[in-house]
Amino acid sequence: DQNNWSRKIRGSFKVCSRSIIFDPEDLDEPILKVCFNVCVYYLHRASCLDKLGDQTAMIAANLQSRLARSSFDKNCFQSVAEKPHMECPVEMVLPLVSNPGHVCITDENLYFQPLNGYPEHVIQIKLHRVRRIYKRRHGLRPLGLEVFCTENDFCSDIYLKFYNTADRDEIYYYIATFLENHVTEHTAESYMLQWQRGHLSNYQYLLHLNNLADRSCNDLSQYPVFPWVIADYSSSQLDMTNAATFRDLSKPVGALNKERLDRLLARYRGMPEPRFLYGSHYSSPGYVLFYLVRVEHLIMSIGETWKNCLEGATDFKELIPEFYGQDSSFLENRQSLDLGRKQNGSLVGDVVLPPWASDASDFLQKHKTALESQYVSEHLHEWIDLVFGFKQRGSEAVAAQNVFHPLTYEGGIDCDSIEDTDQRIAMLTQILEFGQTPKQLFTSPHPQRITPRFQNITRSPSINSPVSDMSPASPSEDSSFEDLTEESRKLAWTNMGIRSRLLAVSLFIPDSTLKMFSKELKDFQRSMSFSNMALSSCLMLADGKTVVCSSWDNNVYFYSVPYGRRQDTLMGHDDAVSDMCWFDDRLYTASWDSTIKVWQCASDSSSSHKRSQFELLAELEHDAGVNTVALNPAGTLLVSGCKDGTVTIWDNSSYGTLQQVHCHNGTIHHVSFSPDSRHVLSVGVDSCMKVTDVQTGMVISSVKAEEEQRCFCWDGNSVLCGGQSGDLLLWDLLSNTVTQRIPAHSGAVTAMWMSELCTTVITGGEDRQIIFWKLQS
Repeated sequence: DQNNWSRKIRGSFKVCSRSIIFDPEDLDEPILKVCFNVCVYYLHRASCLDKLGDQTAMIAANLQSRLARSSFDKNCFQSVAEKPHMECPVEMVLPLVSNPGHVCITDENLYFQPLNGYPEHVIQIKLHRVRRIYKRRHGLRPLGLEVFCTENDFCSDIYLKFYNTADRDEIYYYIATFLENHVTEHTAESYMLQWQRGHLSNYQYLLHLNNLADRSCNDLSQYPVFPWVIADYSSSQLDMTNAATFRDLSKPVGALNKERLDRLLARYRGMPEPRFLYGSHYSSPGYVLFYLVRVEHLIMSIGETWKNCLEGATDFKELIPEFYGQDSSFLENRQSLDLGRKQNGSLVGDVVLPPWASDASDFLQKHKTALESQYVSEHLHEWIDLVFGFKQRGSEAVAAQNVFHPLTYEGGIDCDSIEDTDQRIAMLTQILEFGQTPKQLFTSPHPQRITPRFQNITRSPSINSPVSDMSPASPSEDSSFEDLTEESRKLAWTNMGIRSRLLAVSLFIPDSTLKMFSKELKDFQRSMSFSNMALSSCLMLADGKTVVCSSWDNNVYFYSVPYGRRQDTLMGHDDAVSDMCWFDDRLYTASWDSTIKVWQCASDSSSSHKRSQFELLAELEHDAGVNTVALNPAGTLLVSGCKDGTVTIWDNSSYGTLQQVHCHNGTIHHVSFSPDSRHVLSVGVDSCMKVTDVQTGMVISSVKAEEEQRCFCWDGNSVLCGGQSGDLLLWDLLSNTVTQRIPAHSGAVTAMWMSELCTTVITGGEDRQIIFWKLQS
């Protein structure tokens, strides 16, 4: 129809290296993308590409000239009293286009004024409304700034690209000083801890990681990347109890098909440096458009798309978050657009869904369920290692068959150092359109999620996910790690009240006297002096009849409560015994002689005094004096903290080292396992609290306190600490904040104990007082 052809539509026109794109202002109109091979009858493609660099350079020079001649119109200020801080030329980044203009920041507002007046004459953001700001890399360079006025939304209010890093940083830090309601940003490690413990869903965690890795919905070249998780697109029912239903998350898409991988490896071995396995990326602007734009030759079938990702010579793409969202419109041709015909003559309409999905909404719902399934929850950390973690680059990436083109990695090339304008622009264009690897967030193996095992899932053979001959062997689960199915108990810290306060009178300083008090009578009962040197720790055995004390005189003393006298003395170390713990009939003694000794204790029934016999089972060597030691609740793991700041985790059956992590600067005061045995918390002289993952040895949370913490109790999420000031501090490890400060002692809190039922806490301090606390729910 001639009238339709003559209709004018206002929008933006973008010339890319391989296509031209028209983005209309009217949202009801389709985005049009035409590849150069389609318009070969109208343009000579070779000459077009040859001149592309020159044309782009000319456009860039013209743009810079216009920006230099113009400035921000200060008549646009909302108030005559506003004080401008700085202005500079920038580009506002939107999907498919970057809009040049000027940014101006005052003591009240952030303004952006585009040169062409699109989409508005001036965009204004009040500084007091800003909740979050992020420095972004754009084109693998530190030039981006993204501003959010909401706390939980992942769509920003504006994304700006600066022409130099100094301007970007100045505006970033200026805005930061005005953020009265600024949300404390979590690190990747703190989000990891929340996800591990079930406080974040898999979907939420992946969005947070994408955000921290500079992925933004405003930047198609760095759009958020999500994994394929389902491998079955042919069955009528989706069986989520069968591991064959799911994609192998330990491998990149390019390594899922052994036959294709073998061909890629053969090419890789014969390639000169720098070598790469995959010539295309798993995320690029073209792939995002492939999923989101309903035009000819783009996505027509979910199953066919997955098949091509497995078999295609250059197709290794992952998914985007929309596949796990709420809006199914990107899968449907709701406006009845003429999208052409397939090769068999049928019309292109809605995306063809797998048989197990009744419609697009049902597909998204089942897809979301699969993402949150037990199998994916147990294996998602493997995919994170590939995309955001330690297998992203270097020798680990080579071993995991996860090597992409060098230009996709940050630091692969310095575009600003290329003097030839055409070559530099061509390089930038390739970086923006070819695909970019996310910023690396983790440099050590990512811990597995803590998941209850409701049923066993076993992987059955599948042609879609073979094991490559070059793949490193998957580590088997260590039998020393517990498979716990219950959530850890939460402690009721709030409304914590003093039950009683007792004064401990010492004859010696430091004190070598064991003193016994009655909780019921709230009164001193008896005392016993073992030597002229201080006691370092004591514990009551389960029978309630024996107290064990360690001393700076290198000995361990056993005290009989019924007889009121010393029962035994264990002389086993060459230096002060610093700490002890007990499980069943085994005693663990830590010493400043750099050892932990494990003793088998058995009572001699033939003796009238029931003396004990001690058999040395093991001697665990350290590089420095051991200051603190603890067992996990099941007695299967042992952790030690040393004077040099090292935390060591031991297998209590083989007495072998599982992890050794130097995580503190100086002496570690106290270590303890979480109730589920998955993490270790440590505090030290450096005023830091560190959470270490037992299975990987990764420090997944680090908090710098205002004062040195000496002892604590914790439930895996919340920590009740005693520090130098004498106050008790309640920490929320998930937000790294102090939620409550409780006045307690007038001197440093040096010891803390909590009852098994989590109802009572006892603290002791340098003020020689013992305080009994009642925990109220």
